[in-house]
Amino acid sequence: MLAGGNTPVPAYRALSSRPPPHDERLCVLFSDERYVALDSPASNYHQARPLLEALALSAERLLRVRTELPLEEAAGDYARRLEALVSSGVPIGLGLLGLGADGHTASLFSRSDLERARGRLAIAVQRPDGMSAVSVTPDLLAQVREPLFVVAAGGKQAAIAALTAQDPQLTAWRAVQGCPSVELWVCEADSAVEEAVHVEL
Repeated sequence: MLAGGNTPVPAYRALSSRPPPHDERLCVLFSDERYVALDSPASNYHQARPLLEALALSAERLLRVRTELPLEEAAGDYARRLEALVSSGVPIGLGLLGLGADGHTASLFSRSDLERARGRLAIAVQRPDGMSAVSVTPDLLAQVREPLFVVAAGGKQAAIAALTAQDPQLTAWRAVQGCPSVELWVCEADSAVEEAVHVEL
């Protein structure tokens, strides 16, 4: 499961030049997608496209949000395809997640989003920035074997501290509470040194 935002983009680009070994069973899905055209710079699919093209997955193995559909239909379509994936017994291994300075993850921003997400694998969301999106839900995240937050620390120290403390008021923590284990990788950067800090939550 791939995440959007700026943090993972350099990794996607690097991996596109030397894609990891895989077989025809590899499946890629997205934690969320802004409701924009596929070729929009704001699209998570567009950001990951160099990697996806290098992996050369079949259409059946690439689960993207079909933003060419009306918003609610796109969310329902994504939820149905995720349900089919989960029901087929295909394990969701590594799941990348971002963490916003406001404590959101995927496109789950609020308690209201979490409440609407109950019993569903994907929902339509109105983001605080005015954009619409489709997001996976805590029910889907609970199926991920290795959920991994990858966070660039700049401006997010309070959210990182709340996630590390498992603050029940933090949307991101509430979203992954059903996961058997969660990891957090934080990139601490200054003018001379860049270091990744690993925390098991």
